[in-house]
Amino acid sequence: MSTQNLGAVTGDYTIDPAHSTLGFVARHAMVTNVKGKFLDFSGSLHLDGTDPAKSTASIDVKMESIDTGNADRDGHLKSADFFKTDEYPTMTFRSTSAESLGGDDYRITGDLSILGVTKPITIDLEYNGVAKDPFGNERVGFEGKATILRSEWGLTWNAALETGGFLVSDKIKLNFDISAIKNA
Repeated sequence: MSTQNLGAVTGDYTIDPAHSTLGFVARHAMVTNVKGKFLDFSGSLHLDGTDPAKSTASIDVKMESIDTGNADRDGHLKSADFFKTDEYPTMTFRSTSAESLGGDDYRITGDLSILGVTKPITIDLEYNGVAKDPFGNERVGFEGKATILRSEWGLTWNAALETGGFLVSDKIKLNFDISAIKNA
């Protein structure tokens, strides 16, 4: 793995979902974290290493692919209480700006659309480097994180706890581990 400067990887890339993770963490019953991920998504990156502000990202997520390791919970998340996957099958992210924070740290801002509601989010990214895989593909890697309030997208279902507080936190942590292959 080479952690060469981002300038060396300028070009167009396709996200490899088999080697990438789009995950999330929600606080449950105010005492534990429930982790989940989306299994079916696609996306593309345009990286401009000499001028990171010209870099872009686009991701489409199939909401039916949500996986928290519990079929009942996944079914509830797909229902009208949460994601209404029959009516809103896709969540999208479209970048609007990108910037270098120095070193291997970057920030990308964009529009996240869930349930037909579009709001801006900011994602902090760490560039993990570039490598040539055994099949001759040039791969680039990033890890990222963001925090959102699900209520801003109309995701307001909850249940009060006897001890005070709520079953599901409003704050959701998003975690990304992205591997993308340079387009031929």
